[in-house]
Amino acid sequence: MSSPLPAPGAAAERPSSAARATTLDTATIVAVGFAVCLAQIGLAVPATLNGTFQTVLHPTGASQLDWISDCTLLPIAALELTFGVLGDLFGRKKLLVAGAALLFVGELVSGTASGVAQMYVGQFVAGLGSATLFPTTLAIIASGSRTHAQRARMIALWAALLSTGNFVAPLLGGLTATYTSWRWAFFVIMVLAAADAAFSWFFAADSRSPEGRSLDVGGQCAIGLALFALLYAVIEGPTAGWGSGTIVGSFAVAAVLLVAFVVIELKVSNPLLRMDLFRNRAFALASAVTVVGMFSFLGTAYAISIRMEVIQHQSAMRTAFAFILLSGLTIFLLPLTSFLMARLQPRWVLGGGFLLMGVGQLLAANLPISDASLPSLIVPMGLVGVGFSFAVSSVTATVVNTVPPKLSGMAAAATSMVRDFGFAMGPALIGAVALSKAGTSFHHALAGSTLPAGVTGPAAGAGPVATNSVPPDVPFSKAAPLAVDALHHGYSIGFAVCGIAALACAAVTVALLGGRHEQQEEIAMVESALPA
Repeated sequence: MSSPLPAPGAAAERPSSAARATTLDTATIVAVGFAVCLAQIGLAVPATLNGTFQTVLHPTGASQLDWISDCTLLPIAALELTFGVLGDLFGRKKLLVAGAALLFVGELVSGTASGVAQMYVGQFVAGLGSATLFPTTLAIIASGSRTHAQRARMIALWAALLSTGNFVAPLLGGLTATYTSWRWAFFVIMVLAAADAAFSWFFAADSRSPEGRSLDVGGQCAIGLALFALLYAVIEGPTAGWGSGTIVGSFAVAAVLLVAFVVIELKVSNPLLRMDLFRNRAFALASAVTVVGMFSFLGTAYAISIRMEVIQHQSAMRTAFAFILLSGLTIFLLPLTSFLMARLQPRWVLGGGFLLMGVGQLLAANLPISDASLPSLIVPMGLVGVGFSFAVSSVTATVVNTVPPKLSGMAAAATSMVRDFGFAMGPALIGAVALSKAGTSFHHALAGSTLPAGVTGPAAGAGPVATNSVPPDVPFSKAAPLAVDALHHGYSIGFAVCGIAALACAAVTVALLGGRHEQQEEIAMVESALPA
């Protein structure tokens, strides 16, 4: 049986497993930073081009726009635990290279897409690449950091570079869609992915942590299929009807498979995710608020992109301004974030971040749809961006630092999975809520209007998104003002849902997340139960 952890300072000063045998040299830090930033650019670019996709790819419904983003997010959320195992077993450098190669292929397919189906395929493959890179880069940082202070700095840098990807993506999407072709956004990522693969191959140091790790096929199948069924039900619910057999069945399948995943993980000798980690209150709580908080953030990013591009018909370049406020501040706040994380209890940094997010999201819910000015976004989106900067760094550090050092690879994969599952649920849930509310409001408005049946009938059949996007010479375009009001109502509710979720995370974090001393005691309890 492992010995209990020494005092926090002493425990952090020594390498404690094979996973920590490789130190973080400059080239490896550059490779890791380049990879995580690029993976996030690939993930975020589709959301910045929703208006363009609506015009050039002609999706038949709003849910198809959701699926373009979720085809990227689904493999990320479902497969990060498996890629964490593969990195521990076969070496993380190999996964850095493989992830960049998959991203290259996915962006090539997406950049040459002539329809929605090909875009789905390309984004799924790109998502496999990002699913490889996120846990691998975090595991390299967690396993290579020699001291607690170094780990805190490196996690803050990792989170800042991840957010920088969110900052670069809208600029890339906006510039290419405005001045050249939207396809160049994907081709640029493709070229950067090739450069990333080459740099990692020649310069990055390798690390692995194979002790107690093995492939868990049953667990991976259960969690992957469960997440697919859950996302399918949430995205298609507004279109098919929440009470339809397909949607109810999908929710039921997701629930059964999630239970099966837990049962499998409790029975196998080397699970993807040790269920006893959730006996650690800090780990369980941080994982839960990560899912909800990241859902809140990406739900906001999705809602603002729909508001500006699809409803207000603003350009992708103007939409980039909102994304800069949401994600471009993190790299500049890095010194302050590191300072706060080093000196304050995690609950205050994390809770404060969620509080700022919630306030900004509630302010966004009250923005009038007639206001298309960029300055009106500064306060609400800026508050969300600052809050996210504090929250994403703090919650990542909390999850990684609340497990025994020998499980750093599993912790890195777990925190990536819960973060990106939250990200995946953001567009899916907010899209479902907003579209359901918008559809109901639109049909009521049509029924109470004085428009002729030749307008209201086709408009009701097309739905609010299509009605708001048809050319002025189409007869039922006369219903467009009603569609705008309905969509505004729906997505305002979406912002409000995000805000309530963030405020709930703030309250739970401050009330229940223990301090460092309590976390160290919980780590020692979990470590004492591990095999020697």
